Amino acid sequence: MKRKIIHVDMDAFYAAVEQRDNPELQGKPVVIGGRAKSRGVVSTASYEARKFGIRSAMPLIEAYHRCPQAIFLPPNLVKYRWVSQQIMEIFSEFTPLVEAISLDEAFLDVTGTERLFGEAVVIAKRIKKRIKDELNLTCSIGIAPNKFLAKLASDLEKPDGLVVITEDDIQSKVWPLPVGKVWGVGYKTAQRLEEFNIKTIGDLAGTHVDLLARILGNWGLEAHKLANGIDNRPVLPEREAHSIGHEMTFDVDISDKEILTRILLELSQNVGFRLRRAGLKGRTIVLKLRFADFKTITRNHTRLEETNFDDVIFEESLNLFQSNYSGQESLRLIGVTVTGLVKENEVSKQFTLFSDNDDKFEELYKTLDQINIKYGKNTIIRASLLNDEK
Repeated sequence: MKRKIIHVDMDAFYAAVEQRDNPELQGKPVVIGGRAKSRGVVSTASYEARKFGIRSAMPLIEAYHRCPQAIFLPPNLVKYRWVSQQIMEIFSEFTPLVEAISLDEAFLDVTGTERLFGEAVVIAKRIKKRIKDELNLTCSIGIAPNKFLAKLASDLEKPDGLVVITEDDIQSKVWPLPVGKVWGVGYKTAQRLEEFNIKTIGDLAGTHVDLLARILGNWGLEAHKLANGIDNRPVLPEREAHSIGHEMTFDVDISDKEILTRILLELSQNVGFRLRRAGLKGRTIVLKLRFADFKTITRNHTRLEETNFDDVIFEESLNLFQSNYSGQESLRLIGVTVTGLVKENEVSKQFTLFSDNDDKFEELYKTLDQINIKYGKNTIIRASLLNDEK
């Protein structure tokens, strides 16, 4: 049986939630990330703002120069997590095989569900309608036989699109696309490939793997497989995952440590949320850095006790970052992952001498989450997560 994978990507998620909740923002360029001219970066931008070239991970000061009339707002991650949870609950009604890869996107394996819900296209249409009717938001969906092609499809007709790619469509729909559409190929890598006249995914698919290995290193073989529509990775529900992580690839390489620290904070918060949502904790925090020359390093630290708290993940990943990044080279990707996962109710108390305090801290964290969800913008977060904007 051929796999049927759906990739759902919410349209300009953070900005769309703010526009939904404040009618005065509708139809206007909205930038989520912080105050205009501050040292932060853009988390997301509404489609009205994107017309001015504003994109994720862009410094806010540059976004301001591109569109001074834009409305700049700080991210309300607590609210976005709450909406994300509602979205994921909709997905879970159609299949137990849901792999959330961030707050605003997920893979669904709907292979063999036709008898219950209809063909994959029917399921996709029902998901889009549920999200629109219940949450007043839109999403773009891709359907394909594997994760790479499904994610590629969801990006072809944004916003509010629905695109199907079959194995027979690879030559006509996939190969003409620019090589930058391949996972892991950013601006600098695309430039390097173009030096060898590799400009489209089709060019990449037809290039000998030995040459790709010289250009891209060990990743060359994987890139060649993806370009040929080969991707055998399964959709892994979080409850079965051995690790949970989140990473961000930048459109433009970044070397500013303060900007990178803020991105690291957001990644840590996303990972913490996904861990708690899955009822998991982990002991090992892994930091991934990919440099402008495509050199990639991973560093990790294993704690004495498991955690799923944002601030702990951030503190550990920040220590790794400060120890392994000098700021002399630009980065094109940064990622945070937690491994060594166990279910919350299986966490051993023998790892710490302060179990009572740990229990109180856990209860406090749950209480803070409940307060934040209830009051939205009046967000309460731990002091270690606070960053003063300049």
